[in-house]
Amino acid sequence: MQERLKRIRMVMVNTTHPGNIGAAARAIKNMGLSSLVLVDPKEFPSPKAVWRAAGAVDVLENVKVVSTLDEAISGCGLVVGTSARERRIPWPLLTPRECGDRVCVESQEHDIAILFGREDRGLTNEELQKCNYHVHIPANADYSSLNIAAAMQVIAYEIRMSFLNQEAGQAITFDDWDMPPAKQQDLEMYYTHLEETLAKLGFYDPKNPRQTMTRMRRLYSRVRMDEMELSIMRGMLTSIQNYIYRTNQKTDSSDEETQ
Repeated sequence: MQERLKRIRMVMVNTTHPGNIGAAARAIKNMGLSSLVLVDPKEFPSPKAVWRAAGAVDVLENVKVVSTLDEAISGCGLVVGTSARERRIPWPLLTPRECGDRVCVESQEHDIAILFGREDRGLTNEELQKCNYHVHIPANADYSSLNIAAAMQVIAYEIRMSFLNQEAGQAITFDDWDMPPAKQQDLEMYYTHLEETLAKLGFYDPKNPRQTMTRMRRLYSRVRMDEMELSIMRGMLTSIQNYIYRTNQKTDSSDEETQ
């Protein structure tokens, strides 16, 4: 159990108040988690974080600080983003309990990141689009704003309960596949490859993108391609680009002969 819990990264993005980092460290240690990653925090290290961490200073001492979200989620086979509101384009959504079960099962196979956004506005749409799922805590609609450490406590609690239930013999299962899910950095390279290919085809206009790539990301998030499927899709895109190149070469040669 402990080795699997170490695979779960709780990621805080652009945290403003160092006290929230300390409170988050305490919250996850309460639930047996230990991996806290900070993306470009405003103030860290900080005595305020140590003060709020109470007995979880060891978690703070092992915090990983990175510059970008891509660094924070690198190598993860599952990325879940916390979201306090519905988005213009809905995303595959989990309840905290479903999130706990999903994390419990998938921690057997790969690293996992759960993202928590800024105190004043949460995660951006672009950041949420890097996630396989979103998780929403159904708080009181009249006062739904949760402190970031409180939100982390809720999610960490559900993760722990799923682990304890599994240890007690309550099986948690999802559809099993013959290959592991594609890693997040590989998916990002695929999206770049897809965008370039669609632009070469004339289907996608980077100057007027609309919601094309956002909806494509959502489509693939629902599908959750495995490593082999992603490799096949990359091969298809490469073949398309090669065909476009050969066609353009033939056209250029014909124009030269005509001249």
